[in-house]
Amino acid sequence: MNKDLTVGKPETVLWKFCLPLFGSIIFQQLYNIADSLVAGKFIGENALAAVGNSYEITLIFIAFAFGCNMGCSVIVSQLFGAGKYGRLKTAVSTACIFSAVICAILMCIGIGGCTPLLHLIRTPEEVFADSRLYLDIYVWGLPFVFFYNIATGIFSALGDSKTPFYFLAASSTANIAVDILFVKAFDMGVAGVAWATFLCQGVSCILAVFAIWKRLEKIQASEKALLFDWELLKKILVVAVPSILQQSFISVGNIMIQGVINGFGAPVMAGYSAAVKLNNLVITSFTTIGNGISNFSAQNLGAGKFGRIREGFRAGIKIVWCLCIPFCILYILFGRYFLLLFMEKSSVGALLSGRQFLWIVSPFYFIVSAKLIADGILRGISAMRQFMIGTFTDLILRVVLAFVLSGWLHSVLGIWCAWPIGWTTAMILSVCFYRRACKKMNCED
Repeated sequence: MNKDLTVGKPETVLWKFCLPLFGSIIFQQLYNIADSLVAGKFIGENALAAVGNSYEITLIFIAFAFGCNMGCSVIVSQLFGAGKYGRLKTAVSTACIFSAVICAILMCIGIGGCTPLLHLIRTPEEVFADSRLYLDIYVWGLPFVFFYNIATGIFSALGDSKTPFYFLAASSTANIAVDILFVKAFDMGVAGVAWATFLCQGVSCILAVFAIWKRLEKIQASEKALLFDWELLKKILVVAVPSILQQSFISVGNIMIQGVINGFGAPVMAGYSAAVKLNNLVITSFTTIGNGISNFSAQNLGAGKFGRIREGFRAGIKIVWCLCIPFCILYILFGRYFLLLFMEKSSVGALLSGRQFLWIVSPFYFIVSAKLIADGILRGISAMRQFMIGTFTDLILRVVLAFVLSGWLHSVLGIWCAWPIGWTTAMILSVCFYRRACKKMNCED
């Protein structure tokens, strides 16, 4: 069901819209968590390290899919808010064609480029073969990743956050079962983990694309929809390219950090792999709610209701801080038990590294969540230059400090400390940019 986000009390509207988004991202993360969990519990520590090592490279591909998602979603939201339904349909088909081209290029690059990347990040010999095998299978599933992201972006743009949740809940649950079946019953090792994800993502993609096609058929437009429009592509690219660059550079930065971590050996790699999955569950939840704020801001920008954007920021902060409290408490007090979910026979080094990461990073979830809500509004109103400045500040600081502090302290603790410093600095910038944008739109506090 399509939902107009320009009417109703902003806080109530956002709670109803964002909670299914939060549920969706929980199930989305289950794909990666299930892969690591099954690899660690049923195959071994090296398999866990291999899946975690490969995951950082897959994030580059996901970055492009996410950028296409956001470019389509923000522009469709603005057109939906403005009631321009013919242009809305043209924007959807234009985004799909653009995404198909990008996906094909990335598949060609991935088929030949993953091995050099694995060497570049100093992947240990004992996990290299499994890392390469996982990536080989993952690359062939990229069309499913891209078009599922486009479909969910359109659902969100139309104010429907529940339908993607239903798809993800079913497919993620199935993924866990298929993971265990392929690894435990068929003894397929890391290949079984990768094929399970491939199959389940494929099914969810096909169902989501079919559902969005039927949804768009029901929207009546007074003007004829074109198959492709260069003007709309430019508008999509204004949002998509910075979003792709943001996620790509974050992924490249994470790969560089992974390279530093790899120098400390497989046990530390395994501990980080488990801990970063738990951390990504939280950060991706905040990012997804920020994406919901982008849709809210874009619809209200299209409708000319600027005052509601400021109210959306306040409501968004309440939502993410309500999530910060339980995650912070759970990771600080019970992080050991969550890490053990990924490890059948955990080494002392792996467990200690994971716990230290969670202890240092989790208290700063309140900081990074505020940044991501401000970023969501900046993206929704197409203030992409400011959005990029905040993102790159965080990334550059984290990468540089990971190298400097790990060398200075001769410990992975230096790497873990880079996260809070980068987050805090970038949060200050993003919130300042948000407040300045509000003043320009006459919706200041």
